[in-house]
Amino acid sequence: MSAPIRKVTPNKKFVGKIITHYLKYDKENPFIFISALLAFLGIAAGVMVLMIAMGIMNGTQEEFTKKLFVMNYPLTVLPIEENAVNASLIHTLEKKFPQMKFSPYYTTQVITKNDGAVQGSLLYGVDYNKESRLNDVFKKARGKGTSKFRVVIGEGLSFEMNAMKGDKVTLYFSEQTAAGFGTMPLQKRFIVDGVFKSGLKAYDKAIMYTTLEAFEKLLDRQIGYYDGLHIYCKDPLKEINKIRKELPPSVVIEGWWQQNGNFFSAMEMEKKALFLVLLLIILVASLNIISSLLMTVMSRRSEIALMRTLGATHREIRAIFFRLGLVIGIAGIFAGTLLGGLGIWALKTFDIISMPEDVYGTSKLPVDLLWSDFGFILIGTSVIILLSSLYPARKAAQTDPLTVLRNE
Repeated sequence: MSAPIRKVTPNKKFVGKIITHYLKYDKENPFIFISALLAFLGIAAGVMVLMIAMGIMNGTQEEFTKKLFVMNYPLTVLPIEENAVNASLIHTLEKKFPQMKFSPYYTTQVITKNDGAVQGSLLYGVDYNKESRLNDVFKKARGKGTSKFRVVIGEGLSFEMNAMKGDKVTLYFSEQTAAGFGTMPLQKRFIVDGVFKSGLKAYDKAIMYTTLEAFEKLLDRQIGYYDGLHIYCKDPLKEINKIRKELPPSVVIEGWWQQNGNFFSAMEMEKKALFLVLLLIILVASLNIISSLLMTVMSRRSEIALMRTLGATHREIRAIFFRLGLVIGIAGIFAGTLLGGLGIWALKTFDIISMPEDVYGTSKLPVDLLWSDFGFILIGTSVIILLSSLYPARKAAQTDPLTVLRNE
């Protein structure tokens, strides 16, 4: 019987010394070193750009989400039938979900007039204390007035109406009121109790808040029956189904992602497309690894043949060039990670890039790299480097020492 064939493990010390030797600058073949250096720089630049680009995309998405939450709450309950959103339903939800925050509201469209300026607006009637628990922007802007006929308006509307805090504005409602032998739109003077700044110009010009009592007094709204209910919870995607089970069929519940689904879907698609496009930078850099390793193989053919005749195995030759490609790639990933982290820190710390706040909702470039995205960057880059190191390593291992030495 023949003896079983044993797999000879590569001599790590031998492989390591040869790799160190090949990484040094060779005066006779400077282009090999330059090609390896370009591969290293290309991978480092690719990782850095990917980190910064993904950080900017995530930061922008989070900033828009934060701004949209000011007026688009995590969850909103809306009535299908009249008087479906009432105090009894709210009390039931508060009892079953004590960790959540609730704010019932009335809503109507009004025309705001002051100092010769006219602007259409959306007026919300809210409980000031409950709304303050959900809406930080409203909480900061609200005043300490006691009149039921007071409003909190946006900065854009305040500017257009020339109405500062403490001034009065006239609101025209769609409801009619008797005037002599005819009717005219209901109108009422309100005190500007505060001016908010959400960061989104469209909202600052169009949305106003007043008290629940103002709606009940002017528009004869029945106490305890509302036009809707805003809900705040930390994880609305999970909580929406739990709440839906407790709701009667006369109401529906919507999440912020349903109200702004197209916008965030477009941002997510753009993020994925950007990731794939920037990954091409690393793919191009990996071609330099392939060319550098192949040039090394071609220029070191006699050395490879000599190592083979002195007892080096196919696995050891393959390991030398495979690990040589990994060293270049891993060094590039490490350098790119450091540069990317430094770039993100600089963008967060210093106001390097300024943006128009009325367009983007923030004047400072938002950057926030998620660990999941960083993981995808490392995985994608590592796979490309592994694949680009395989072919040159296999080519080196196939070198025939007899053919090389005969030609030499």
